[in-house]
Amino acid sequence: MHAVRALLERGESPRELWVQEGDAERRLTELVDVARGRGARLKSVAREELDALSHGASHQGIVAFCPPLTPESEESLWHKLKAWPLDTPPLLLILDGVTDVHNVGACLRSADAAGVHGVIVPKDRAAPLNATVRKVACGAAESVPVYQVTNLVRAMDKLKALGVWITGTAGEAEVSLYQADFSGPTALVMGAEGKGMRRLTREACDTLIKLPMAGQVSSLNVSVATGICLFEAVRQRVSSA
Repeated sequence: MHAVRALLERGESPRELWVQEGDAERRLTELVDVARGRGARLKSVAREELDALSHGASHQGIVAFCPPLTPESEESLWHKLKAWPLDTPPLLLILDGVTDVHNVGACLRSADAAGVHGVIVPKDRAAPLNATVRKVACGAAESVPVYQVTNLVRAMDKLKALGVWITGTAGEAEVSLYQADFSGPTALVMGAEGKGMRRLTREACDTLIKLPMAGQVSSLNVSVATGICLFEAVRQRVSSA
């Protein structure tokens, strides 16, 4: 429901909208009316059809058929940074080898909530921006720019040349998250769950930080860790404003 609402609020028109007949159809009248006004074809279907279409995932009674979401180009990222339009310094999120679509969707949701200006992913070893990512992101996949780069390390070098400080996360780092400085132009690098950042990615970072872990578990889900790190950046930026 939230993903469909975000799609419509951006002014995009789904090709077709399937709505669960009965109570769900009445509950979703507002969304249906907006989609109908945009020219979308509407189809009232039984819950079983939506269940089969969404492979058993929770669909909340509505499914939109729309063109696939494509990442922004690497060139558009450099153009944006060179002519930075905002008073707030850029805050970027880099996902290195995060291939699980649920994790990527959750990371995008946290990125949107924290006001991240863009998410950078490599062309290879990255989750596609598919329907699951968009559903889990609850609209963030449509609002946060995702930039796809051919070579992640080369892109990180270019970010540094543009004055962006790159902070990577690693369990063996000596510096705590709360000792890091996120007040200036920043790119936060999160590695794949379990493996972490790749070696060359790690070496391309300006500094490495870790989350202080007080319990028995040795690591957190990458999307949870991303949210914690991003909101420490938010806290610092609000404090220094």
